Amino acid sequence: MKEISSLKYISTKTGDKGYSRNYSNDTVLKTDLLFDTLGNIDELSSSLGVCYHHTDLYKMEIRNIQKDLQNIMSLVATNFDTTQYEKLTKIAIKDINNLENIEQAILDKKPLKPVFVLPGSDSSVEGSYLDLARAIARRVERTILKFKELNERTDLEMSCKYLNRLSDLLFIMARSYDK
Repeated sequence: MKEISSLKYISTKTGDKGYSRNYSNDTVLKTDLLFDTLGNIDELSSSLGVCYHHTDLYKMEIRNIQKDLQNIMSLVATNFDTTQYEKLTKIAIKDINNLENIEQAILDKKPLKPVFVLPGSDSSVEGSYLDLARAIARRVERTILKFKELNERTDLEMSCKYLNRLSDLLFIMARSYDK
């Protein structure tokens, strides 16, 4: 995690009139889709933080996913035609492959049962937290797709693919806890 050198106060009061700034320091209305997108990603990461504390099987995987989500947030919040953007960690095919490999490893150990399972898991608290994270991941995917289309951000294509695979993985993780 990046260390903050000085944090004497947190309230800048610049948002009191309905504006905030992106990572490129542009002034943007708080009602802009940018902040819905960032807020939804933040909510997903927070939900995964709860999963981290309530699951015993996937701690390392969850932490790595949260780091990828931080990278996606940075990409979304930064103008892609800047030198600042070029310094950011991009989501790559290796990140998507990693999610697919984790998914396959889980399925190899415990194939899915051909039954409908209510979200929230029929048999475990762990599964219910992962189901909630999956539902949020689906919302994040829809929001980032809208953001990408509205802002013509073709650079976010891999991030969109990552989020699609992530929701699949979270479903598989949740089902791995079912009895």
